[in-house]
Amino acid sequence: MTSVLNLLSAHRSIRKFTAKSVDETLLTSLISAAQCTSTSHHVQAYTIIQVTDADTRQKIADMAGPQPWVAQAPVFLVFCADLTRLVHACRRHNAAPETGWAEQLLVATVDTALMAQSLMLGAESVGIGGVFIGGIRNDPDLVSDLLHIPEHAYPVFGMCLGYPDDDPAPKPRLPVGAVFHKDRFPSAMEQKPLTDYDQEIQTYYEKRSPTLKDRTWTRQMADFTGQVIRPHMKAFLEKKGFFRQ
Repeated sequence: MTSVLNLLSAHRSIRKFTAKSVDETLLTSLISAAQCTSTSHHVQAYTIIQVTDADTRQKIADMAGPQPWVAQAPVFLVFCADLTRLVHACRRHNAAPETGWAEQLLVATVDTALMAQSLMLGAESVGIGGVFIGGIRNDPDLVSDLLHIPEHAYPVFGMCLGYPDDDPAPKPRLPVGAVFHKDRFPSAMEQKPLTDYDQEIQTYYEKRSPTLKDRTWTRQMADFTGQVIRPHMKAFLEKKGFFRQ
């Protein structure tokens, strides 16, 4: 395996960090490299906000879980799907911007996610660890107010970065055969049984903590899918200028 494949395979979420700071020049270099990630139509539809104010960080940490590592990590970033530059480009050339289409929401969100994953991989390549924070969508209005995020942009997720003060094992993923197929989508009958994977996940959690019982993958997914999560997002996105069409 190449060093890149080894790095990808070793990914794990880091929530405990040493006091060592992340050099600003290094952070800028990581962001610059991540900008080379593929982007639809070269729109580069993202903006990254580094949150340094301690009070703002604490408010986001409390709202997102609470997730105390948001306040504690050496670096906390908020990734925004951002069409504001595209709107500006239209106005600069006296063109009427067509906004609010679902495709634009997809393009901006996918661009943001791809760029962020590249940034995480780059950070891990230099010994930095981190974790994505989807919990900022618990109250995206609060995040938008705190960070002055305007119309045509919205906060997709946050990211904590720092030098790891923990060494968790990588969490097992689904077998390749469960997610990779040829020529057509598999029928329900063709889906491979998940019994072995459930046992693998259960064993993983038991090693993490003896108190983690009945944490199989299918149990977690049943719990996740059996509840309505963040029903406010559609109205929020419409208010931000996304998803109106």
